[in-house]
Amino acid sequence: MTRTKGGFKSHLRHKKIIHMGKGQFGSRHRLFKRANEAMLKSLWYAYRDRRNRKRDLRKLWIVRINAAARLNGTTYSRLISGLRVSGILLNRKMLADLAVRDPQAFGQVVLAAQK
Repeated sequence: MTRTKGGFKSHLRHKKIIHMGKGQFGSRHRLFKRANEAMLKSLWYAYRDRRNRKRDLRKLWIVRINAAARLNGTTYSRLISGLRVSGILLNRKMLADLAVRDPQAFGQVVLAAQK
């Protein structure tokens, strides 16, 4: 049986990796080895940061809720505790959105939580 070198398949695989490196600087979008390293690293960053984004957004929501709560004469921890005791089921994302878009409604929620 004759020996095959697999040049066609290798070329397609290399071309796919180099295409994934589009937008990279220098040899990271020209040379297969450097493009492969950059692609692996970027995919790992994307995987990691999809999880970090959830943490960052939760931090942002808490900061916004705390700022709006202080404008209404309470703190974040007292507000969350009051919401839990009064049985108001609003998550932090919705509370932060309410604090930014409708401060009057947020004030009503704070009053309900303080009772």
